[in-house]
Amino acid sequence: MDAERLDGLLLLDAHNVTYASGFHHIPSERPIGFYIPKSGEPALFVPLLERENAAASGIRDIRFYFEYPGETHPVVWMVKEAHARRLGVDTLTVDVFRQLSGDIVTSPIVERMRWIKAPEEIALIRQAALYADYCLEQVRDHAPAMIRDGGTELDILKHAVGAASAKLRAEVGELFRLYGGAIVGTVHSGERAALPHGSPLARTPKRGEPLIAGIGANVGGYHAESGATFVVGEPSDDVMRCLQIAADVNDAAIAALRSGATCTQVDQAATMVYQRHTMTDFVRHRIGHGMGLQAHESPWLAPGDATVLQSGMVFSNEPGIYRPGVDGYRTINTMIVTDGAALVPSRFLSDNPPETRILPL
Repeated sequence: MDAERLDGLLLLDAHNVTYASGFHHIPSERPIGFYIPKSGEPALFVPLLERENAAASGIRDIRFYFEYPGETHPVVWMVKEAHARRLGVDTLTVDVFRQLSGDIVTSPIVERMRWIKAPEEIALIRQAALYADYCLEQVRDHAPAMIRDGGTELDILKHAVGAASAKLRAEVGELFRLYGGAIVGTVHSGERAALPHGSPLARTPKRGEPLIAGIGANVGGYHAESGATFVVGEPSDDVMRCLQIAADVNDAAIAALRSGATCTQVDQAATMVYQRHTMTDFVRHRIGHGMGLQAHESPWLAPGDATVLQSGMVFSNEPGIYRPGVDGYRTINTMIVTDGAALVPSRFLSDNPPETRILPL
């Protein structure tokens, strides 16, 4: 706050509020704010219906407004309650900003604090990666028989997510009940594998087609991702070449993820592999994004992000080759920056190289 000449900081983004206050809540249209003065006690601003939940947060100064939208917008009320001469706010809508007066500036302080994960956060992310991997194992082990019996992309996804969700619920226990847990994903194949964000259909994958499974897992509010491209039946040389290129891109990004490098440099390392194999025309997105309380959060392993990597940052690693009207290939790892080599808690890809991801028919 000294560096930004702030007397206080008002957090309105739900994830920033959770991170700074420990108050877990279900976001809605009713704003919730957490005010951190430069000195003194912080205050939690909540709608009246959250009173009991807020009291359990451990924050001593809890203030309530009745309902949204109210005669005075709740955020305008929060700003007045803060009594800060120069106030930092993490996010504001234009309509609310126009109702405010005084010295108010946007501030990314807490968003940037979230970049560096504490050991407890890293532990949850590593655990989430194991459940994402388990979901991929279910695809590997059960998709062949399901496809032989006429099973569809939807059937494969339902089975894999259901099995991984049951394992998560049984093993995480109290943490699951308090903060939730989730396994989400997609399975899509054939020509539709050329869609980076394809969705599953009631379609049976065909012999020779790639099948992409992308899985996200959430443990205790923290996210990880794992993903793999499989091949249905015997693959062609061209299919195996694409799988190997994706593996080489993945390895290049892992090797480049080092403290002191920039986010852009990691993306460039991946791009150089695409270029070497003349695949740049079939690349449609950056190599990765930050993860933590959100499945997608800053910083970004992408052109234009000059953020310097530091130990404790967590990213996805997502090589993608998309050939419209033909096919697509995508893998996903979760990567953690350390003081040395990158830590990769996602183990499925390293344990299952391209030649082992063939689904026999």
